Amino acid sequence: MTTTTLQDQLDEITANTRKLVQAERMAINERAVRELFDSGIEEKILPVGAMAPEFTLNDASGRPVRSADLLALGPLVLNFFRGRWCPYCITEIEAWRDLYPRLREAGVLLAAISPQTQRQSDFMVGQHGLPFPVLADPGCAIAAQFGLAYTIPDYHRDYYRSILVNIPFVNGDDSWRLILPATYVLSPAGRVVYAQAHADFRVRPEPEEVLAAALTAVGK
Repeated sequence: MTTTTLQDQLDEITANTRKLVQAERMAINERAVRELFDSGIEEKILPVGAMAPEFTLNDASGRPVRSADLLALGPLVLNFFRGRWCPYCITEIEAWRDLYPRLREAGVLLAAISPQTQRQSDFMVGQHGLPFPVLADPGCAIAAQFGLAYTIPDYHRDYYRSILVNIPFVNGDDSWRLILPATYVLSPAGRVVYAQAHADFRVRPEPEEVLAAALTAVGK
C-alpha cells in the first residue's frame, strides 16, 4: 500500500495549477520565489540551538495565548503559515489536524501562527475543524523575530490583486508583509530543536518528520 505524503499532495496542487494558469502568469510566482531564495532569507531564520522569543498572541476567539504557558506543558510545534487563502497552507494545516491526536498523546502541543486577522482565523478554525490554537500575528511581528517576514514586491502585489487575493484585507493592514511558511519545534525550555522554512511556498516539511523531532525533545 502506498502512502501519500504531504509533499505529494502539495505537488498535485502545483501540477493542477500549471494546467489551469497561463505560463506567463505562473512565471510571476516563479520570479518571486527565485528572488526570495536569492535574498538569502532561508539562511537568516532563527536556527536550531537558539532561544525562541516569547510571545503573546490572540487565538481565533480573541483569547490571549502565551508561549510560556504552552511550553510549561511540554514541547511545542509552531507552524507559521501564510493565510487561509493559500491552498498549500490549508493542505498542510489539515495534515497537522489529522496528526494532532498523536501529538497530544505524546505530550506535544501545536500552535499555528499567521499574519491574517483574528476573524480570518475564526473562519478557518470553523471551516476545517482545527483543534489547536490558530494565532494572529499582526504585521508579522513575531514571525519577523523568527526571521520569516518580508515585504511583497510591487509586481507580485499586482499578481495577487489579479487573482483576487486581497492581502491587506486578509492581514488587516497595508504593509503587504508576508512570511515564509515555516515549522519550528521548541523544547520546554524554549530552545529551538527543529527549524525549517522555505522560500518556495510549495515546499513543506513532512509532519511525521517534525513529530519525530518533537518526540526527541520530550525524551521519547
